[in-house]
Amino acid sequence: MKRVAILISGGGSNMVTLVDSMTGDHPARPVLVLSNNPDAGGLQKAADRGVPTAVVDHRPFKGDRAAFEAAVQAELEKAAPDIVCLAGFMRILTGDFTGRWEGRMLNVHPSLLPKYRGLHTHQRALDAGDAEAGCTVHEVTANLDDGPILGQARVPVLPSDTPETLAARVLEQEHRLYPAVLERFARGDRRPVLLPRGGTSPIKAELSEQKNKNV
Repeated sequence: MKRVAILISGGGSNMVTLVDSMTGDHPARPVLVLSNNPDAGGLQKAADRGVPTAVVDHRPFKGDRAAFEAAVQAELEKAAPDIVCLAGFMRILTGDFTGRWEGRMLNVHPSLLPKYRGLHTHQRALDAGDAEAGCTVHEVTANLDDGPILGQARVPVLPSDTPETLAARVLEQEHRLYPAVLERFARGDRRPVLLPRGGTSPIKAELSEQKNKNV
């Protein structure tokens, strides 16, 4: 059974979907939810689900990123996770930190990478006139939003979309995609999970993919 730690900064909606998915014959279990924000709403949601929590407030470190990361690393070492999932963790991590977790750290990003690394992804997609938007789960490397892609889900961009409405629909897909990728990854399978438009289940997506191959 793989041990999973999840890092958050806010309400933790993706964290909740990950925790709630790790039941039954799932190959992993949550062992820690850690936040850099002591007021993060996700901490209580994790505690309500029986998951241990920890806080490493970044503010007292006053820009000393190495010291902050050392404190986060110490909490992770206590929990001894096999996999670390970033789920709305709003701190940029250095290569020294991510290197310790190479091949074992995942992140979800609200764009179809390699498009729109960084922030303001939905506004950038609208400004570019994109017909599609979506989200990506990828392995974390030293380069921002630039690790191997483990899954993507797509949504159409509507003429009436604002950054907020588009973000809401993309978030629905994140909640479907991230748990599917984590389960596959925890089984040692790094094949990408590709959800079709509209968030069809991964199983249906794979059946559709196999059907197309057999045609």
